[in-house]
Amino acid sequence: QVRLVESGGGLVQPGESLRLSCAASGITISNYMVDWYRRAPGKDLDLVATITKSGVSGNYAVFVKGRFTVTRDNAKNTVYLQMTSLEPEDTAVYYCVIGTLSAWGQGTLVTVSS
Repeated sequence: QVRLVESGGGLVQPGESLRLSCAASGITISNYMVDWYRRAPGKDLDLVATITKSGVSGNYAVFVKGRFTVTRDNAKNTVYLQMTSLEPEDTAVYYCVIGTLSAWGQGTLVTVSS
């Protein structure tokens, strides 16, 4: 049974950084394309970024381009979302998703506030 568990969220000040993790179990995560989504309070779900099976990151949303990076550690079966220069507008619940498996994690809350 596939399971995705996000972690690493928290409260940070504007300009700070966070690294979110998406740990997979029940599958080999490198066999799948993984998306990061986010839902800000009162807003729709937005695609943030993607990492392909071959480990290439892309599909960065305009609002995060240049600040966020998706990487993967095959040995840890984990995908990461490195977020820098965080802004209050980045406040959201962040989810990792494997669309081909309809698999979602429970989400991790990121709050950016002074």
